[in-house]
Amino acid sequence: MRKVPLRFLKQFSSVRVLVVGDLIADHYVFGQTERISREAPVLVVRHERDEIALGGAANAAANVRSLGGNVHVVGVLGRDEMGRRMKRLFHEVGIHVDSAAGARVQTETKTRVLAGGMSTTRQQMLRIDRGSSGDLPSIVRRRLARMVDEGARNADVVIVSDYGAGVLCSEVRKILLEHARSGLSVCVDSRFELHQYEGFSVCKPNEPELATLTGMPISSDAQVREAAEKAHAMLNCETLLVTRGRRGMLVVEKSGRTTAIGVHGHADAVDVTGAGDTVHATMALAIGAHASPIDAAALANVAGSIVVQKQGTG
Repeated sequence: MRKVPLRFLKQFSSVRVLVVGDLIADHYVFGQTERISREAPVLVVRHERDEIALGGAANAAANVRSLGGNVHVVGVLGRDEMGRRMKRLFHEVGIHVDSAAGARVQTETKTRVLAGGMSTTRQQMLRIDRGSSGDLPSIVRRRLARMVDEGARNADVVIVSDYGAGVLCSEVRKILLEHARSGLSVCVDSRFELHQYEGFSVCKPNEPELATLTGMPISSDAQVREAAEKAHAMLNCETLLVTRGRRGMLVVEKSGRTTAIGVHGHADAVDVTGAGDTVHATMALAIGAHASPIDAAALANVAGSIVVQKQGTG
């Protein structure tokens, strides 16, 4: 088993990280199930409490901060209650945020209803997604690009967290690519548009995203390796990190070397929510601390294994 390079952890506090991406309010509604409704065959839930957590790119930023890094966030928050609550959360954990907003821009929100009996664990029953539909207004996109350009000039490493909500528009990607070409490490995690990030420093797909990108089967270790090497060539990135859940990770480097990293700790996860953000944040911080891709991935592997052993985001 590969030795975990813990020496880089001491340098995390000096790393300046810019996080660019879709800021999501994770809204949890907890309640107690009472009975079946007479109006429809659904459960009636008696509301107990609400909680808001930093989700999406905001969760990646929170992970950076919890690991000791200095983090600056650029994204979009609406002029609404969720946007105000998100700003308060950022302030509470010591994260500087520059957010663009517009008249028709709504804070991306995922509301999860968790309910159960009086003495049982609350389980997710329903998720409701809210947010602006379609492209962001042009004035917001231009403002984002300016914020990203300014933030990148003072960063040691950039985390791109693209959940498809519009922050990573063509204007922003163009600025980020320019900084990547100038030598700044830009680490990308994109749920739907990884093919748009050719030429960036680090790309981090999971197995389903890898299959979508390459159009190749991923049923066996050999197939995953072949698909990863193809993806690395397609994206022309310095490092490709494939996260494989209970099968660990696969790292493809610019040199052509491909390295498998076995899962750390228990293979069975309790909750994978936010694990990708934790891996991404740790990988980027380690790279900002001048770790090699393999050492950075080894640290990220440990961080990811820890976060999946508890409920909720990391």
